Amino acid sequence: MKIANDEKIKQNPKAKTYEQPVLQVDNLEVTFKTYGGTVQAVRGVSFNIMKGETLAIVGESGCGKSVTSSAIMGLIPSPPGKITNGQVMFNGRDLTGLAKNELRKIRGADISMIFQDPMTALNPTLKIGDQLIEGIMQHTSISTADAKKKAIEMMKLVGIPNPTERMKQYPHQFSGGMRQRIVIAIALMCEPELLIADEPTTALDVTIQAQILELFEEIQQKTGVAIILITHDLGVVAKIANRIAVMYAGKIVETGTKREIFYEPKHPYTQGLLNSVPRLDLKGKPLEPIEGTPPDLFAPPVGCPFTARCPHAMTVCEKIMPQQTALSQSHGVNCWLLDERAQR
Repeated sequence: MKIANDEKIKQNPKAKTYEQPVLQVDNLEVTFKTYGGTVQAVRGVSFNIMKGETLAIVGESGCGKSVTSSAIMGLIPSPPGKITNGQVMFNGRDLTGLAKNELRKIRGADISMIFQDPMTALNPTLKIGDQLIEGIMQHTSISTADAKKKAIEMMKLVGIPNPTERMKQYPHQFSGGMRQRIVIAIALMCEPELLIADEPTTALDVTIQAQILELFEEIQQKTGVAIILITHDLGVVAKIANRIAVMYAGKIVETGTKREIFYEPKHPYTQGLLNSVPRLDLKGKPLEPIEGTPPDLFAPPVGCPFTARCPHAMTVCEKIMPQQTALSQSHGVNCWLLDERAQR
């Protein structure tokens, strides 16, 4: 698995120029009321992201990645969903307390989101040009003519050939990769400060995936946009992430730089994820799947959620939730194996 040179990351001026985080999530909790009970989907998630930085949130399906991103955008359907605790601070402003009309002014303008499936993210009954200019017409006083010029420029930026003609076409006339580029263009039309990409390469073949990832890097270099990448694909993470947050059962269990997570993973779940990924340098070695299944979030365990699947589990793991142990200024892990209190 190829990992970019960390020195290149350290020298990125856009990642170091701004000391104030663009986004700061503090102790976020999200629940969903169902006929079977209350699902505790996100349980005390905290992280931040700086301008010009890419933060990857990784974990297996159902760990709470997409729910976290929807909560940031104010897109949790209520009912049945509800943010029960925590803050989402965007440039010092708490988004969780805003009215719907205030959130609409921010969504699409200051914070944009690329949804999972480009095949269904676009309206099949509207021309691509109309979908591109809708957001910027809503959030600014720009004229229709200028909006169309902006849309053409954005289509060029994301690599769409013959943009003037393609503006007049419908989504079904585009390939999967081209639709994904259009979705990215829509998200960038208002030049947002934060871009949330939820599984942006899942439905694409590997060649198109590489093109989309290169596009993200190019756009970030040009605009300085902060990117939150939601994915379970560690190959994608290795390509473009600066920092990584590993989620499991609605909680972040380890955070660190790309080098720290890939070369110095400390949480058994993070180690399990890496051991289950094919690697060219370990040719012939069988993959090591993570045995067992995630816990039931209708009644999550009181202790570490990974206890039942962890080969190193101790008695304290079942009874008490581990707090974060700081291993360095950038590397933290929520595991009793690294907590000095468990050794006493």
